[in-house]
This record gives sequence, C-alpha cells and structure tokens, in this order.
Amino acid sequence: MSAPVAREDRPSIATWLGFILMCVGMFMAILDIQVVATSLPTIQEALGITPDAMSWIQTAYLIAEIIAIPLTGLLTRVFTLRWLFVGAVSVFTAASLGCALSGSFHMLLAFRVLQGFFGGLLIPVVFSAVFLLFPARLHAVATTIGGVVAVLAPTIGPVVGGFITNTWSWPWLFLINIAPGILAATVTPALLPDERPQLGELDKLDLLALLLLAVSLASLELGLKEAPKGGWLSSNCIALLVLSASCLTLLIQRLLAAAHPILRLGSFQRRSFTLGCISSFCLGIGLFGSVYLMPVFLAFVRGHDAFEIGKIMLVTGVAQLIAAPVVTALDGKVDARLLTAFGFLLFSAGLAASAFQPGTADYDEMFWPQVVRGVGIMFCLLPPTRIALGDLPQAEVADASGLFNLMRNLGGAIGIALIDTIIYGRVTLHAQAFRDRLMAGDSAAAKAIGLAPELLRNRPRGVSEEQAIAYVRPLVEKASLALCVNEAWALLAAVALLGFVLIPFAGKAANASPRAMALEAAQPALRRRLDQLGPRSG
Repeated sequence: MSAPVAREDRPSIATWLGFILMCVGMFMAILDIQVVATSLPTIQEALGITPDAMSWIQTAYLIAEIIAIPLTGLLTRVFTLRWLFVGAVSVFTAASLGCALSGSFHMLLAFRVLQGFFGGLLIPVVFSAVFLLFPARLHAVATTIGGVVAVLAPTIGPVVGGFITNTWSWPWLFLINIAPGILAATVTPALLPDERPQLGELDKLDLLALLLLAVSLASLELGLKEAPKGGWLSSNCIALLVLSASCLTLLIQRLLAAAHPILRLGSFQRRSFTLGCISSFCLGIGLFGSVYLMPVFLAFVRGHDAFEIGKIMLVTGVAQLIAAPVVTALDGKVDARLLTAFGFLLFSAGLAASAFQPGTADYDEMFWPQVVRGVGIMFCLLPPTRIALGDLPQAEVADASGLFNLMRNLGGAIGIALIDTIIYGRVTLHAQAFRDRLMAGDSAAAKAIGLAPELLRNRPRGVSEEQAIAYVRPLVEKASLALCVNEAWALLAAVALLGFVLIPFAGKAANASPRAMALEAAQPALRRRLDQLGPRSG
C-alpha cells in the first residue's frame, strides 16, 4: 500500500492551485448533469430519440456515477490521488467530446456512461484531498471551497443550460468541458504531491464484490426511477429493489470477510462518521429535491423557460456564496454539531416556507425561502464533513469520502423518487377534488385555480360546454400540480428536521487545537527523518 500523502503545515501555492483545479473538475461533472437536463427536448429532436428512451441520457450518467463514487478509495490506493484525478478528468473530457460528436442515441448513451463513471470519481476525490493535502487548521477553508463548488454547480446549471440551448447548438453543452478539462489534466500533475502508484493492488481486486456493488447500486437507481410511475408495489419495482438489497447483503458479507476489500467499511464503527453519513443523506434529499422541485413548479405551473428558471434559482447560489465565509470563520471555533444543527434548522425552515407558496408564486415570493435555504445548506455541508471525516486516519479518508458522498447522492435519488411519487400519485386526486367543487359552484375553488367566480356562475353566451371544459382543464391541472409541489416541499422540510434531531447524537468533531496543530506540523519532519534512516516497510 502506498504511504499516506505528507500534509504540509504551510501548503504551497502549487498545492492550493492543484486543489482549485480539482474543484474545477468536480464543478464540470456536477454542472454537466444540470445543463443536459434543461436541454433534453433539444437533444431528443436532433437525434430522433423516442420519448420513452430520452430519460436514459440522464439515467445512464447517474447510474455510472453512483457506482464510481464508492470505488474512489480503492482507486486512490492504486493510482494515488494525483493520477486518479488526472485520469478521471482526462477520460471525462474525452467522453464530453464524444457526446458532442455523437450522431446517434446509442453512441451518445455510451459516452454518457463514461462521463458518469469518471465524473463520479471527481466528486469524492476533492473531499479526500481536503484531508490528505491540508493540515487540520485549513480543513474549514478547503472544505468551503469544495462545498461552494459542489452546491453552486446545480444552482447555476439551469441558467447555463438555458443560455447555451438558446444561443448555440446542443453539442456545446458538452464542448464547454473541453478547455477546462485539458487545463486541469495537463497542469495538475505538476502541482499535486508526487506519490508512487501501487498497481499491484489490482491483482487483489475482488471482481465478484465489484459486480455485486455495481448490480446493487444500478438496480437501486433503476428501482427508484421505476417506482413513481409504475408504483412502489409494482412487480418491476419490487424485483429491482429486492435484487439491490440481496446484492448489498452479499456484498457486505464479502467485504467484512475479505483480506483486501474493494471498499472499507471500518469507518462505520465510528459514531461520528455514521451520523455524518446520515446527515449527508438527509442533506441529499433536501438539496437535490429542492433543485429538482423548483424547475418543476416554475416550468409547468408558471410557464418559465430554462433561462428564466436559472435566473430565479441564482438567488440560492448567491446566498450560498455570501454564507460560505461566515461558515468558514465559525467552523473550527464552534462545535460542529451546533453549526450543523443550526444549518438543518434553517434549511428546514426555508423548505417549509415554500410549502405555503400560492400557485402564482414567482421571484418575489420565492426570494426569502431561497435565501434561508442557501444559508442553511452551507451550514449543513461544511461542518458535517468535518464531523464525518475530520477525525479519521489518513489511510481511511479516501474510502470514507466515497461513502460520505455516496450517501448524499443516494439521498438525492430517493428524494427525487419520493417527489415524483407525490406528483404522480396525488395530482389526479387534487384535480378530481377541484372538479367536484367547481361542479358544485364553489367560488373559492374557482379563485384557487385562477378562474373569475362570475364565469363559474354564468357561462358566457356562445361558449359551449366543451369549450368551457377545455378552458378550465389546464387551470385545474396547474392548480393541482401546485398543491402537489407544496406537499413535496413539506416532505423535504420534515427530512431536514430529522437531520436536525439526529445531530446531538454525533460525537464531537476534533478542532484544530494548538497541541494538535503542533503535532501535525511535526509529522512531515518526522517522516523525512524516517526516510533518512531507511525505507518504509509494508
């Protein structure tokens, strides 16, 4: 096994630049999901993709990504932090070019799988770098940089995707990755610490465990995709979820018995790490759920295009940027549990505020809930990272970072599935209730859907019943969807509140005390002294 990266007490400018370029790679991977989502209809028309197959452009990426994330620890041990990042960003960039040049659906799908897998590696490797490259006193700063990038990308994604679609052609959704990808791949090797790859670790690779991991996560993702439309108790959904659970059970048994597991689960013995992962899961449900829910409301209820949606959602991103230095200043000085609890309480309040928005809500009504959520997100992201990863030995960080980020992504997948379940399952119930009230002459129902009460009481002369129904139907559909969206906001708020309740059970994260900083500062000199005495064993 390769020796841990020697953290410098005063990281050089080169180390900081290398880390920033790693954040650029992560930004590309996260942004790619959002910009493509806004332009799926354009891609569908250009390549002649059937409506049923269109969603696979995103699903293929997400499945590959979620499989890659937990493998980060293994691949970091084999290729080292530096070369894993360089290889991942290089293949991601090449796959982006392949997507842009694709002339068929199947060709695009193949490159999206490559994009998803290697893009998935770029996310946890950044959070590993925080704890592998920097001393404890700088963890808050480095985590802030990575955290801002991680949450800003999905926030600005709709406006970037909308601008590209409206201004250029769809291949530019992928071509924008080329220049920063080449820059990161060519410059980073000269900036990050030089380590020796341990390719011999591949000889110990447990292929069966790798297969179980891939099948478990892929079937879970597919089951969550199937559940909202087909029903959670449909045969396809149950079969996929049972397959996922079975493979996961066999995988855990194999990992615990293996001498060289592909994924180390020992970090779960630490209460702080386990609670940190649960916090990450709750944050994923709220974070990904809110980023998904706002465009649904703004597009289908308010009728905004992707660019307009992006401009409205920028409020969250600006609030995050403003809150980031405040969180950084407090992190390390205030108990991480208090900061995290405050963040989840704020996040829950921002989500709950949106649960009462009217169907006519727009920028003004959505401004303050977004501000509260944006500030809360930063408190929910940075301190929990230190709770989960801050006290771990360096040898465990890469595996633990993969698991920590996997929990957030799984939370996002489950959150979106629950939102879709509410929308698909309850919109018809609300629509039927509106129809019954309108038929009974309820003027309050007429006002709720935006229909003048006098039109309900006295249908204009010359307007047939069919024409009246055709006029009222879209009003009922939008009002019903708005109610479903509010119910989904309430669900997300409840999950965030659960995150708040669980935080007190987490162990206290280590702070960068003067004694700890002094001991950590002495480590590089001690390693150099050991190197002079002789080669390391093991």
